[in-house]
Amino acid sequence: MFDKRKAKELVLGALIADSYCLASHWIYDEKELKNLQINWEDLNNACSIWHKGKKAGEFTHYGDQLYFLYEFVSENEDFDLEKYVHFWKEKMEIYDGYIDGATRVTLENLNANKPIPCGSQSSDISVIGRIAPLLLISKTKNQFLQNVEKYVKATHDSPIVVEGAKFFAKVLLDVLEDIEMMESIKERKDEFSSTIQKYVKDGLATIDEESFDVIRKFGPACGIDEAFSGVIHLLGKYTNFKEALIKNAQAGGDNSARAMILSMFFIARYGLKVIPKNLTKIKVQIDIS
Repeated sequence: MFDKRKAKELVLGALIADSYCLASHWIYDEKELKNLQINWEDLNNACSIWHKGKKAGEFTHYGDQLYFLYEFVSENEDFDLEKYVHFWKEKMEIYDGYIDGATRVTLENLNANKPIPCGSQSSDISVIGRIAPLLLISKTKNQFLQNVEKYVKATHDSPIVVEGAKFFAKVLLDVLEDIEMMESIKERKDEFSSTIQKYVKDGLATIDEESFDVIRKFGPACGIDEAFSGVIHLLGKYTNFKEALIKNAQAGGDNSARAMILSMFFIARYGLKVIPKNLTKIKVQIDIS
């Protein structure tokens, strides 16, 4: 059984990271990003049309779906995939936020009575940043990894996303056991495909470069082929969470997906103390007692 307090801290950290990125999430134009009239030191209202009307402290659709998973695991003793999918479906059918492609296709498949899992083939990386609640419902490392795979396939049945999720899940388990993160990243990559190995190597090769330029070079969009190396760059370059969060957010694009993964590792290593107090004023709170 994993430390429930630590697991809840990871969930809270990912929610805060998502809420912080709300302001500049899915803004891609470089000129617009550099001229946003927001306070990068604080939470801000959404600026993109995709989250129009969302206020400071609220979440993107990623944060909302993370919280839905947290609600589910808080009410259940194991991760029954069919039960979870039906729970998720009920939430998403009345959801008033953005419905991304993975969600839309998965709902269509469910409504067509396709057997579960019937997730989309979306290759976006965002689902990986939502795995922390599964620690609360997993009794062993192997069970956690199995639950991660089931959870990812529920909406993102893409082999490379499933593999990427397993990579980050294994590194997360290592960090929770006080194994040095970069050591784990470098060693774990050899357990995975040449594609994952390349993502890691490319990210590590850019640690001395400016994050804005690196993320734009790899690609700031949602796909794992763009975002994975950007996440590795951020993890390798920064030891200060606030600085990493700001630099990532300022690069725009799918910054929330990158930030949610980033946050898990900082919180796993250093705890909630790395998060500035003013960023904790989000719309829901996690009882970490």
